[in-house]
Amino acid sequence: MFKRQAAGVLDVAYTQTGPADGEPVVLLHGFPYDVHAYDEVAPILAANGCRVITPYLRGFGPTRFLSPDTPRSGQQAALGSDVLALMDALAIERAVVAGYDWGGRAACVVAALWPNRVRGLVSCGADGYNIHDIAGSNRPQAPESELRYWYQFYFHTERGRAGLAQNRHALCKLLWQLWSPNWRFDDATYDRTAASFDNPDFVEVVIHSYRHRYGVVPGDPALVDIEQRLAAQPAITVPSVALHGAANGVLPPHASDDHHPRFAAAYRRQVIPIVGHNVPQEAPRQFADAVRSLI
Repeated sequence: MFKRQAAGVLDVAYTQTGPADGEPVVLLHGFPYDVHAYDEVAPILAANGCRVITPYLRGFGPTRFLSPDTPRSGQQAALGSDVLALMDALAIERAVVAGYDWGGRAACVVAALWPNRVRGLVSCGADGYNIHDIAGSNRPQAPESELRYWYQFYFHTERGRAGLAQNRHALCKLLWQLWSPNWRFDDATYDRTAASFDNPDFVEVVIHSYRHRYGVVPGDPALVDIEQRLAAQPAITVPSVALHGAANGVLPPHASDDHHPRFAAAYRRQVIPIVGHNVPQEAPRQFADAVRSLI
């Protein structure tokens, strides 16, 4: 059963596992996933005495915007600000933050800009340093990389917006299959998460996210200062672990070979064989071990 907490511009739905006075850990899901990615991770951490907070990101599941006037932004500054606001609302002074995809980006933003609030960082995916360089986003990449990003370019079009709205269940399931080719999930597993895509703001938040990261649309005016700080590509100065699935269908592990200089504290990188994009759901033990190594 999830809890609710007003935090910043959101009424955040989240799950909490483990003792209320345990070491705080915030687990952050990606697109197109939800809190069920951590169904096996959270109990492991709770058994080790951690207070595990797993929020539904903006636009997903039961999380809602408090005002109809708030821009339905999916930009990186919004995701990071949401995490910080939730930590403030829950009186969490300092936590290990861990995530992948959008959740990894949110975790990296908090770790980079508010390191005093972060005990350690776990970032998954081939982009271990998961902060967008929006100014450089339109530089062409190798053709095989451009092919992997087809869905992002699709979302830049109105046809893509309509396609996501109309076919969200099938489209997101296809992404699961492409991004984690060795993961044999069943329909029940997918459907548990796919219910989160029926959030009334899901389409707008997703479309904005994939357009803003390429500079196609403006961001939320309230977040300009944060985006300016992120544009400097700040180093991450907290202890960090980067986990990469060897079969990640978005970016291969070698894409982050040169990320080490962006981490100014203890840093460890681990490639997990067979695993794809959704590391916590495909390799929950390894993910939990990475979090525990930072506590």
